[in-house]
Amino acid sequence: MQALHEKVDGIYGYRRMTLNINRKFEQNFNHKRIYRLMKIADIQCVIRKKKKLYKRSTPQHIAENVLNREFTAEKLNEKWVTDVTELKYGSSKKAYLSAILDLYDGSIVSYVLGHSNNNNLVFKTLDQATQLLDGDHPLIHSDRGFQYTSHGFKRRIDKVEMTQSMSRVGRCIDNGPMESFWGTLKCEKYYLNKYETFEELSRAINEYIHFYNYDRYQKRLNGLSPMEYRAKAA
Repeated sequence: MQALHEKVDGIYGYRRMTLNINRKFEQNFNHKRIYRLMKIADIQCVIRKKKKLYKRSTPQHIAENVLNREFTAEKLNEKWVTDVTELKYGSSKKAYLSAILDLYDGSIVSYVLGHSNNNNLVFKTLDQATQLLDGDHPLIHSDRGFQYTSHGFKRRIDKVEMTQSMSRVGRCIDNGPMESFWGTLKCEKYYLNKYETFEELSRAINEYIHFYNYDRYQKRLNGLSPMEYRAKAA
């Protein structure tokens, strides 16, 4: 457990530690036992920091909350959620990460890290994701940020026959899974290090999202990583 704790920079709590230990040793240790042993060994996971960001905008197009907090999906590419979060590097420079998450398995379908929080950042993320579609027409849910309410975003989703859904004003919980992913990424990677350059930050984001998709086992996915679960469905 100590070796695994050091390997993942201390991001595992007792539940995720239990998943990994059971998988590694092909056992079925109770999570209470792992919790007790972690306390004895003084192994503690990092503590998540929470921060909510809001941006006012004048919408060009508004969609209803079609998703309506139904955060489960029966198949791949049925429901996507998307958002942008702010990250910092150097003394006071800012970067912006845009991502799309599939609610079926929690995998990150596409993501783009950029210097500016603009339409191009979001459009590029959407274009990367839709290129992977093979006849599917997902619902895509977002907040009411200016990129998502723009005519350009609406034209793109109409072109690939996707359904648009938006959170209600001031209701972050309407896009809960995306908010949860940002919290996980920042807790398990971003807050643990200082990044002097955009390139350092970019490498860290690439490393973490690969880890999250391929190696971060989840109890709700029967102990599989998102990509393992996705491969079984495919």
